[in-house]
Amino acid sequence: MEAAKVLSHSKTVPFGFSIVGNNVSLRPLNKHFHADARTNNYQFHPRSKRICFQLSCSYGNSFSTLLKPWKKADFLPPRCSISSEASTKSPNLIINHFRNLSLDSIKATLLQVTPIDIVKWSGILAIITTATKWTMNMLVSPFFWMYFSWTWLFWPWTVAIVLAVYGLYCFRKHLLGEANIFEQLTVVTSVFTWLTLVPPGHFNGYLEGWPLVFFFVYHYFFFLNVSVRKRLYGDYYARPHDPKWDVNSPVWSRLLFSAGVMVGHWLAAFEGPELHRIPGGWNNLGIWALIILSVLMQYNATLYLAKYSENVVVPSAVVQFGPYRWVRHPIYSSTMLLFATYCIALRAPLSLLFLVVVCCLYYKQKAEMEEALMVESFGESYTEYANKVKSKLIPFIY
Repeated sequence: MEAAKVLSHSKTVPFGFSIVGNNVSLRPLNKHFHADARTNNYQFHPRSKRICFQLSCSYGNSFSTLLKPWKKADFLPPRCSISSEASTKSPNLIINHFRNLSLDSIKATLLQVTPIDIVKWSGILAIITTATKWTMNMLVSPFFWMYFSWTWLFWPWTVAIVLAVYGLYCFRKHLLGEANIFEQLTVVTSVFTWLTLVPPGHFNGYLEGWPLVFFFVYHYFFFLNVSVRKRLYGDYYARPHDPKWDVNSPVWSRLLFSAGVMVGHWLAAFEGPELHRIPGGWNNLGIWALIILSVLMQYNATLYLAKYSENVVVPSAVVQFGPYRWVRHPIYSSTMLLFATYCIALRAPLSLLFLVVVCCLYYKQKAEMEEALMVESFGESYTEYANKVKSKLIPFIY
């Protein structure tokens, strides 16, 4: 077969085609090669090598047929491939480093080491050796694990106290309107820790079972109103509204209520049996049912109230759907039910009665303030609703 060479000029990369039969190859040249395929006149121009790749193309027809007049049906698109030689020829720095390493270079490096360097590295090596030996001896010592188990009697108190102090600091910032979301969450977590974890941990010496469950249930329950804001507005923040709808009891009443709830949870942990004596299995199915009922009541009551309110605070109509068909204040009722469920789970009936009384006294005062505002805003509409739904907090009872 005849070999023909042609030139492709480039300002940046000089290269040439080598065509043999049906194969066309493109290779870089150390010299600028100029060829005329018809007259076989060749010219060479010295050039430095610029690139390191090879392009191989194959055509359906031979090159000799391409020089002749061709038809559209005779021409087939080329199949090309590029192979790089630069990556295979690029040196490995790490291999070269060790390849160039010699005894003379090691001696030269050691001669540059000063006595201060020797003392420094010897001290570091001694510390590492001592720490490793001490750690291994400690891990295999049975006395270490015995002492370590004792810390479980003390560390929850340390964590709880630190969390309480930081929670009070965050609560102060919340009162000033400067607390961020994390600090607000810290306030809630510190309160629930001292409600559900610290009392049973103090009276039992360890934690298991229902206290841990209610620690997370309380978080979920009291953040349902935040989830409603997220569902309606796409964020968690309150909207501006008329402050007259921020109904709050006197400070002394709120402080007494908070103290009563705290005392009730501590009494439940004291009254109930030890945690390992509380039966499990199917005996607790009713407790799970009460938890689900309280969560659903809280969520549905908040959601219905938000649908008939502006900015989830200012009511635009009298809500008579969902849980509002049985009690006039289902949000307060669901909170009472959750506290009662906690006492039932710990088998503390006297504490349950105490918490119910505390909640009824506080929520009765707050409900009367809210109902007076509703009558002022909606008049006979709310009066008719109150006559139809007799119960304020406990269905068919109170």
